[in-house]
Amino acid sequence: MAQLTMDQARTILAKHVQEPHLLTHALAVSAAMGAMAEHFGADRAYWEAVGYLHDVDYEKFPDEHLQHTHALLAPEGVDEADIRAILSHGYGLCSDVRPETDLEKSLFTVDELTGIVQAASLMRPTGISDLEVKSLKKKFKDKKFAAKCSREVIEQGCAMLGMELSDVMDLVIRGMRREMEALGIGPHE
Repeated sequence: MAQLTMDQARTILAKHVQEPHLLTHALAVSAAMGAMAEHFGADRAYWEAVGYLHDVDYEKFPDEHLQHTHALLAPEGVDEADIRAILSHGYGLCSDVRPETDLEKSLFTVDELTGIVQAASLMRPTGISDLEVKSLKKKFKDKKFAAKCSREVIEQGCAMLGMELSDVMDLVIRGMRREMEALGIGPHE
């Protein structure tokens, strides 16, 4: 099977997701995955496509997240390895597929982290344009800030990757900065 492309990912996601905040989240995770791919010397476009599709079943099945992913993606010709990668991002939460590859571990880690980066960026007049790891770490430590984003999952993911939290934060910021206009987190008045 051919490797998943961003065009395919966009076409598939458009069939299942219409809510703007879910589409924004898909783009944020995609952008973060691009930066992670570059870090690992992997195919950026491919990692971005997998990241973009990661919540394909969430809008229709929020209480059964990832239980319908295979049924939605297999008929579209999405490779089993890509479906497995998507399933692994819910490890320990709504999936028993343990992240094993760098791609899987990265998706598991950045999914929650993008929410904190996005929330932190929205609070700043300059948005993500000059967001630094140091100020993001302060927000990360404040459990009330972006409270729905699991710090435990992010820390578990960093441990799986064998990376420092600050290094992963730096990559996620850099990745999301590329898409700051589309994400609505650029400089604003």
